[in-house]
Amino acid sequence: MSRRRRSPWIGPLGLYSPGSTPLHRAPVGAKLTALALLGLAVVLVRGPVGALALLAVAAAAAAVARQPARATLTGLVPVLATAAGLAAFQWWQQGLAAAIEVSVDLLTLVVAAGVVTATTPADRMLDALERAARPLRHVGLRPESFALSVALMLRTVPALVQTAAEVRDAARARGLERNPRALLVPAAVRTVARARTTGAALAARGLGE
Repeated sequence: MSRRRRSPWIGPLGLYSPGSTPLHRAPVGAKLTALALLGLAVVLVRGPVGALALLAVAAAAAAVARQPARATLTGLVPVLATAAGLAAFQWWQQGLAAAIEVSVDLLTLVVAAGVVTATTPADRMLDALERAARPLRHVGLRPESFALSVALMLRTVPALVQTAAEVRDAARARGLERNPRALLVPAAVRTVARARTTGAALAARGLGE
């Protein structure tokens, strides 16, 4: 009897998923501009109602991009945990309205960023970021280094969360899911190994300086 394959994990910031939706076909610059405007709206719009409205916009964009709901929600679990912690703190400090606003704003930005990365190939993202960073040459920053740094960040965050999930599954299989050492040590070793491998690859290409 064949086993049912699990849906691919796509992390909180998303991984590129090929498609033919309007968002897949949209110019990279337009998507990055829309993301920046949404971020500005998150800062300027006050109150829980406005925050929920912006989250609805981000969720609608995810639906248009046809992101798998189950895999997306799985990738959002760490963000949901962080949002819950922020909500509890804000509720204690400033009340329920502030708690809803802050936690929902965080979810809005993560979902929107996930839509952009899920609908944009890495090479197109790098090209767009490099073009946008060209004025930074005047202050001594290489545009290609800036673009590469952003791209590495977008790819590393989902990879680190996936590493943590794999370590947790391995610990559970050995009956050690409640042992902090069985979770933290392998995750730290794999994270450091990934960072060293990435650094060596960059240095070999003359990008580590």
